[in-house]
Amino acid sequence: MLLAVVEAGSLSAGARRLNAPLATVSRKVGDLERHLGVRLLLRTSRGLALTEEGRAFVAASRRILDALDAAERQASGDHGALRGGLHVTAPIAFGESYLLPIALDFLKEHPAIDLRLSLVDRQISLADEHIDVALRIGHLADSALIATRVGTVRRVICASPAYLDRRGVPLRPDDLAGHDGISFQGFATAPEWRYRGDGVAFAVDPRPRLAVNTTEAAIQAALAGVGLIRLLSYQVADHLRAGDLREVLTEHAPASLPVNLLHAPSNPLPLKVRSFLDWTAPRLRARMER
Repeated sequence: MLLAVVEAGSLSAGARRLNAPLATVSRKVGDLERHLGVRLLLRTSRGLALTEEGRAFVAASRRILDALDAAERQASGDHGALRGGLHVTAPIAFGESYLLPIALDFLKEHPAIDLRLSLVDRQISLADEHIDVALRIGHLADSALIATRVGTVRRVICASPAYLDRRGVPLRPDDLAGHDGISFQGFATAPEWRYRGDGVAFAVDPRPRLAVNTTEAAIQAALAGVGLIRLLSYQVADHLRAGDLREVLTEHAPASLPVNLLHAPSNPLPLKVRSFLDWTAPRLRARMER
């Protein structure tokens, strides 16, 4: 009952998921807290939040239930069938273009798996949001998470042909000071205006003509000729191929950013998580190489 409430986000939603009376679910969760002698859940205006003790207890409970599920399948001879919920997160554009097609094929192979794919342009806590696997773009901070590298993405600067015809093509990073720029805030690995010259990184900012907080808004502004834009290669790949945008300062671009699949350490790793990683990692590598 506790896990259903946590995964659903509220007592009432958990009760609906369990098809049980709300009063029963609330009482049982309260009984568990009294039995443990600690508070597991905090009621806030935004819903439920786990206490520190609650996060630890939920994580341990998941491991126990995963192990029990594996034991039951082994005892019954049902070794190959995967079932249960799987929560995965990725950046929006990357997730839609690269991860979603692979995940849909995974679901076809495992009809008893229910996948929740959260596509957001921000890093979210695996523990707080109950994420099984996260796809992250960028250099990873030191943490206990386990990473599997699947590729890299380039950072590019580009503008519409009309803008470049009107204002000229920047040939050196210093030229950016005389150009208009579109500033994008909100993506965890949004590239800064930074370039390499003779092996040394340096930054020059264009005039911040427009600031937006979504990738699509920034791209639309660049297509309209407002100014130069700096994004990740996959976000503008279609427009670059079509010629709607032109890349500049390519030879000065900084090193590519790593792309990793992350999961929390667990011994053993739940079979559904291991299977998803084994399915996804090689297919992602192949798609990104293309």
